[in-house]
Amino acid sequence: MTLPVHSLAARYYTDPKVFAAEHSGLFARTWQFACHASAVPNPGDYLAFDVAGESLFAIRGRDNAIRVFYNVCQHRAHQLVTGSGTTRVVVCPYHAWTYELTGQLRGGPNISAVEGFDKSSICLTEVRAEEFLGFVFVNLDPEAQPMEEWFPNARSEIEEWVPNWSELRPLEWVEIPENCNWKVSVENYSECYHCSLNHPTFATGVVKPETYDIQPQGKCLRHTTECQNLEAMTYEINSGFAHHDEYSSWYLWPMFSFQVYPGNVLNTYHWRAVDADHVVVWRGWYSVGGADNETVRRLAVQDRATTVAEDIRLVESVQRGLRSRGYRPGPLVLDPKCGVNSEHSVMHLQKWMREAVDG
Repeated sequence: MTLPVHSLAARYYTDPKVFAAEHSGLFARTWQFACHASAVPNPGDYLAFDVAGESLFAIRGRDNAIRVFYNVCQHRAHQLVTGSGTTRVVVCPYHAWTYELTGQLRGGPNISAVEGFDKSSICLTEVRAEEFLGFVFVNLDPEAQPMEEWFPNARSEIEEWVPNWSELRPLEWVEIPENCNWKVSVENYSECYHCSLNHPTFATGVVKPETYDIQPQGKCLRHTTECQNLEAMTYEINSGFAHHDEYSSWYLWPMFSFQVYPGNVLNTYHWRAVDADHVVVWRGWYSVGGADNETVRRLAVQDRATTVAEDIRLVESVQRGLRSRGYRPGPLVLDPKCGVNSEHSVMHLQKWMREAVDG
């Protein structure tokens, strides 16, 4: 007899040592969201950010390419930039060593006095970066496979659902702190077994629960569903594109997801793990050119008041429960037919989570 698959032990969500292992390992060896390309629109524009405990910065070159570097001078390790801005060259604030936008050393005070000094051999340390439909992702592993191999077909599918992606810019970022482990939040996002009981607006006003399914595509979890009667939606649906009457989502392991609402409205999730007990979820909403858009604004407000508020209560209760000495991991509900009442997507997630910690 085949035994049920049980959920992960509580320590994976509560032990600071597990989080430390993820921080130095998983977060540094996976594709992590850096910024939207529109944050650095012109040559010399830069933006500093952190990934896996490392300070990095993205900068657009004169060739229009966006490059990402470790935010550290190759001379005596002073950090080079903070926040965002624009510059002709990157100048270290400590000793004025100067770098081209390509990262190559251009010069520094009195370096000509150093016998054998070869400035052509000195360059800022570059980080693997890819632009994915206007979103910049980085991977600290120089040997990492490209995103297309990690998330097969996700790029082309999102292009189908959001054909005007190149025109979109961030309209609004909604910051949502949650008192739970990042994996609790991701698991909650990645199953709809809980939806009918806890998300009445989403389950009855957006999707047809009986058609909801989640399947893996490489390290992507693909959410698909038919939608309810569009005339019953709370906003006017733009029917100018294909798939305007569908909802779909692409969760990219481990901390980012694209989702598209009816009318081809793009929304993203970006999980930023703080420690074993805290995560911040950034919800991004987008419009053409970043211009104010009443439909998008209304969706963001509705989402924050319904699904988001409902999920905060759920995930924070789970985190408290995981710390209970009375908890014994129960079997996952794995329906061979998959569907909305199956946790097969959580099974895949927990396999990735276990492998990331235990190897």
